[in-house]
Order: sequence, then structure tokens, then C-alpha cells
Amino acid sequence: MTVTINTITGQHRSTFSRAIHNPRLLIGFGIIGSMALAASVLPPLLGLDPLSVDPLNRLKPPSSAHLLGTDNFGRDLAARILAGASTSLRLAASVTLMAAAVGVGIGILASFSRSLDHVLMRICDGLMAIPALLLAVALTATFGPNFSNLLIALSIVFVPGIARLVRARALALRSETFVEAAVAMGASNLHIMVRHIFPNVLSVLAVQATFIFAETIVIEAALSFLGAGVPPPGPSWGNILYDGKAAIAKAPYMVLFASTAIVMTVVALTLIGDGLRDLVDPSMRAQPGVGMIRRLFNLVSPRSRNGEPV
Repeated sequence: MTVTINTITGQHRSTFSRAIHNPRLLIGFGIIGSMALAASVLPPLLGLDPLSVDPLNRLKPPSSAHLLGTDNFGRDLAARILAGASTSLRLAASVTLMAAAVGVGIGILASFSRSLDHVLMRICDGLMAIPALLLAVALTATFGPNFSNLLIALSIVFVPGIARLVRARALALRSETFVEAAVAMGASNLHIMVRHIFPNVLSVLAVQATFIFAETIVIEAALSFLGAGVPPPGPSWGNILYDGKAAIAKAPYMVLFASTAIVMTVVALTLIGDGLRDLVDPSMRAQPGVGMIRRLFNLVSPRSRNGEPV
């Protein structure tokens, strides 16, 4: 017993040690943590109101009064960038959690039932044949542009990929010795799902979740830019880009600051995902930037069964 406990403790320490010495994880979590902290603390602390309109100060460049300038309605751009960060992070977290919960359930159930597997995986294949961005546009156009409908639509976009990933992992786990031993001892399917399958799919799920988080932010910005995301005048990075498009010649900083926020967030989340993948499977170590480019290309390309571009 002592040897077993010491071995498990040593494994946990080894994983933690590799995590805190992984520069990708440290940089990624540092950027995301800083953004989340700034979005939650700075607006009330500095009295920033993203919806306050001042027609006399339209399209003012960055200054001491407005650190990032003002938009074409005289609204403080720093306030809207921070509020947009809050909107994007909250939406991305909600979509990731909902898609993960539904996708894990579908994937595990499909791995235990051949009839369910056939039906559910054909539905997933059909949804994954449509590029993620195109599917999101179609769903939001059907449901209507508001936060709740956006949450549902984007969750539907990402559920099939998670379900496919979890199903493949669960099928592999069912042939493992510890699962076969549980079956031989008379354990029910529900017990095996909860006790043996679910905990062992969390590692691959964590990696996938970070990429979904990043893709959600990009898709939300694209939808808001197209008028199918967060309804104006709600603060959103996509809405800022849309407003900045009309005034790009006079106030290019609007597009520059919003685009920079999106790029920094996506890069940080991609670094976290690559860092987690390094911990889970060092043999799959990603080259810097390759993972991000591949995932962004995935948004406009049909997806194969493992969620990657065809």
C-alpha cells in the first residue's frame, strides 16, 4: 500500500513539475489570466462604461482621457475591449463546458451500444461535413442573434468532434485489462462508464477543450462582425471590428486593438493546448504556431472524423 501511494504521489509530482516548467503553459495561462483579471477588475475600478455614448468625442485617438481612443459613437474603446473580453471568455467557457458535457455523454454511450453508435455517429458525420463557421452562421440565423442562442448554436458545432474523440478513446479503453477485469467481476455498464471510462478520457478532453475555447472566440468575433452574433450595442470584439470597418481610414486603431486582443487570446489558448498535449503525450509535441494555423484553417474546412480539416 505504501509503495502504491508513493508511486502515485511521485507521478503527480512529476506531472506538476513538468507543467510548471512548460513555457507554453506558463505563457498561455499568464496571458489568459491577465485578460480575465483586467476584464473583471479594471472597468469598475476605473469607472469605464462600454455603453456610454459621447457624440462630442467621436473617433478620438488614444489619449490620457481615453487610453485606446473612442469609437464612432464616442464610446470609450478601452471599456469596450475589456467588456468584449468578458463577453468572449464567458461565452467560450460556457460553450466548452456544454459541448464537453454533451459530447462526452454521446461518445461514451456510442462506445457501449452498436445501434446507438450507428445513429449518433452518422449524425456527427453529417454535422462535421459542414465547415464550423458556415454551420455556426446557419444555426445563429435560424435561432436568432442573442447570447443564449449563440451558446446553443456554438455548442452544436463542437459536440460532434468531442463525441468522435471520446468514442474512439472509450473503444480503446474497453479492450484494456482493467476494464475487462471489471466486466469479469460483474460490473454494470454504468459503473464501467463512470468509474473506468470517464476518468480516462479527461486527459484528451482537456487538450481538445482549449482548442474549442479558442475557436469559439474566433467564431463569435466573425459572427458579430457579420451581424449574427452579439447584438449591438453589446460589447463584443466582433462588433468593434464591424464598427471600425466603416471608419478604418480615420481611426485604424479600432480594428488594430480589437484584432490584437483576438490574436493574443487565440495564441494564448493554443499555447495552453499544445502545452497540455506535451504533458499527455510528449511524442505528439507540436511545433510553435503549427497547431494554431491548423485549427484556424479548420473553421472554414469540412472536418474529418477526428475533427481535423479534410
